Amino acid sequence: MLFLDFEKPLEDLQSQINKLKEMSSKNKVDVSNSIRELESSIGKTRTQIYENLTPWQRVQLSRHPERPYTLFYIEKIFTKFTELFGDRQVKDDKAMVGGMAELDGQPVMVLGQQKGTNTKMRQLRNFGMANPEGYRKALRLMKMAEKFNRPIITFIDTPGAFPGLEAEERGQAEAIARNLFEMVNLKVPVICVIIGEGASGGALGIGIGDRVTMLENTWYSVISPESCSSILWRSWNFKETAAEQLKLTSQDMSRFGLVDDVIPEPIGGAHADQDKMAETLKTYLIETLPTLSAIDKETRINQRIEKFSKMGFYEEVV
Repeated sequence: MLFLDFEKPLEDLQSQINKLKEMSSKNKVDVSNSIRELESSIGKTRTQIYENLTPWQRVQLSRHPERPYTLFYIEKIFTKFTELFGDRQVKDDKAMVGGMAELDGQPVMVLGQQKGTNTKMRQLRNFGMANPEGYRKALRLMKMAEKFNRPIITFIDTPGAFPGLEAEERGQAEAIARNLFEMVNLKVPVICVIIGEGASGGALGIGIGDRVTMLENTWYSVISPESCSSILWRSWNFKETAAEQLKLTSQDMSRFGLVDDVIPEPIGGAHADQDKMAETLKTYLIETLPTLSAIDKETRINQRIEKFSKMGFYEEVV
């Protein structure tokens, strides 16, 4: 188990438990009572820590390497998943995955960013940073879903769209902008769930939906705290201050009306009980989808346009 820096008290308690178990195994001594007391202390300490998380700590949780990614949720929540590949123009982008599946017997199209679970896979998946062909693949799948009247579910987890020169040369900005335009006008229900990091246009490129939902310990912002800190203070040392000022947590986004729902995570984060997190998310999707499907498609599109048009503050000058 990997502990984050603010979880040091939990790490110390777990270390004591491990030492007691080792001693018990070597010396055949019964230390079960001591272990139970320490486990009880871990539970209380974890509750105290997670009741008072700072924005930066939530950012850390959203990046936890043991946190479940898109393919985990697809495996746990959906059945009959058939992955589809390629954008029909350049290549298949491994940072964006998707395909046809069933949600509790309901045919759907599911897609999202995938970071990778080890060093080799993270390189293959480009750390969840999609190229233009990844967004074009996503759009191809969404238009296919519209053709066959399948609701769309997207999982967002990216530090941003890939910023490389080759991505810009192949039209990164146009690909994301095209997705925004097309997603607003999709005739099928769209549910977008931020399961980890929701950074900038990379997240927004698959983030226009009838319901935009965040897991409790995720973030959604135009820029990461580190990048914000480097721009404003020319140093990453102020990333915690930047995280506070950016108002990027799920609670902030809900208060501003930028997301529709916040789904609670198990104490300790989604990685602490992955199966429970998947079950909670599955229940939310099963309950939400019929509500959206019952709305007339033209009404649903108009509501989607109105929702996103109301975001932000602006003034029209005649």
